[in-house]
Amino acid sequence: MKVKNGFVLREVVGEIVVLPTGEAAASFNSLITLNETGKFLWEKLAVDVSEDELVSALLQEYEVSEEIARQDVRNFINIMRENDLLA
Repeated sequence: MKVKNGFVLREVVGEIVVLPTGEAAASFNSLITLNETGKFLWEKLAVDVSEDELVSALLQEYEVSEEIARQDVRNFINIMRENDLLA
């Protein structure tokens, strides 16, 4: 899974946001704000990765248990799917 084309990650006034561009801007009328973990996962989703790869990346980057990392990844992926942001 990976992020659909047409969305860019930016820092605006100290906030990390995802903005739609091109055709995505016509159908996605929202602004997404991410925390540091969300930004980290979004950047990993720039290429095709699996849930397990995302969990492994979180475990390498942050001091967190595998259970919490897996739950955070699942929550993030669910939100991405609900908003049709994954290719």
